[in-house]
Amino acid sequence: MTETQSSESTLAPDFDVLVIGGGPAGATISTLLAKRGRRVVLIEKEQHPRFHVGESLLPMNMPLFEELGVADEVAGIGMRKDGIDFYANKEGKTKHTTIYFDEAMDNTYPHAYQVRRSEFDELLLSNAGRSGVEVRQQTRVTSMNRLEADGCQAALEDIEGRESTVSARFLIDASGRDAFLSRRLKLMRRNPDHNAAALFGHFRNVPRPEGRDEGNIGLHWFEHGWFWVIPLKDGVTSVGVVCWPEYLKTRGDMSLDDFLHQTIASSPTLSPIMESAEQMVEIQGTGNYSYWSDRLYGDGYLLAGDAFAFVDPVFSSGVFLAMKSAESGAKAVDAILNGAGDANALLALHERYLLRGIRTVTWFIYRFNSPTMRHLFMNPSDKFRIKAAVVSILAGDIYSHTPIGFPVFLFKLIYAFHNLTNWRTSLAFAFRRRRNNRMTDST
Repeated sequence: MTETQSSESTLAPDFDVLVIGGGPAGATISTLLAKRGRRVVLIEKEQHPRFHVGESLLPMNMPLFEELGVADEVAGIGMRKDGIDFYANKEGKTKHTTIYFDEAMDNTYPHAYQVRRSEFDELLLSNAGRSGVEVRQQTRVTSMNRLEADGCQAALEDIEGRESTVSARFLIDASGRDAFLSRRLKLMRRNPDHNAAALFGHFRNVPRPEGRDEGNIGLHWFEHGWFWVIPLKDGVTSVGVVCWPEYLKTRGDMSLDDFLHQTIASSPTLSPIMESAEQMVEIQGTGNYSYWSDRLYGDGYLLAGDAFAFVDPVFSSGVFLAMKSAESGAKAVDAILNGAGDANALLALHERYLLRGIRTVTWFIYRFNSPTMRHLFMNPSDKFRIKAAVVSILAGDIYSHTPIGFPVFLFKLIYAFHNLTNWRTSLAFAFRRRRNNRMTDST
């Protein structure tokens, strides 16, 4: 990226805030800043609606929807999600257990929704426009002409090839996995603690549980990872697999479609459910998807949502963390523009807040494939409110004052004890995880 001094720096900027990216993080932070009276322009490279994976939301998304004023709209497009169905097979025996979000320590928000991301993301972006954000779709930021503490200028190109510039007092990169700024500043790093690949697609004719469980997300463990099964409101089901890189390498020349079908057939718990399933779209895949950026913020800029980091789709935390980072980030940026304190101090406070929640959930993510975690999730105990605390985390309650600390500490002790008493399988998992974390893979 080129940073230059120019006469532009002496001119009044076009906007208070320039936001790159119109996904959940970008739409949320834009809306919240506009509601605070800020002049915001949002640049989105695509035209919504567009396909995106990550259809499962968390109960703690609900207060964010209320703050944005879109709770009723989300309910209108969503499939109610009351809990999570876990499936495992051991020695030929299938086991199934369900946890419900109303079992959490604070069950003020006892359910969430499954949504088509094309509809959901368009809803949030349209709401940003109604809130006063200037939304420019099918437009790319091609470079940053200037990025300094007192403002920025970006070069743009629209779908017709027309070039222009836009300036603002502050830059927010919410460009998702494109990680526009992180890549240009060479901040992006592969997550050394987690490495996995994912294949996914949409299907019809996938049977669902009846009654209250109809909208639950299904998580199926298998030898090489886990599957998600997400029922959507229109009868479509999102099905995907997250697997070790070494397993993906066995694909050879096989198409992604064939490899996913072969992988589903290898699962004793999922294959019966998918017997009559009809594939609707070409299977997509991504490898090495877990990454971090060395910095969350710098002079005149902030990274939001997946533009900063993405860990794993398990527990459906991606959209929630993106929107939560946007909510907290909007407060920090608004305070900076108000001159309410030192910019670095305000952004450092936001960073500590954000990372606290990310660390809480990543402890569980990194261990989700372990035999010990599988055993504990399939045999939950609520002694000392341990189950309630874990359900709280799965619901996204990682930023409030809910007293989950001590029960989660006990859960970690139980996890460690179970590892010790089953040290052979635990050690085998640790070696496999380490081996895969060192691998590079591609889809």
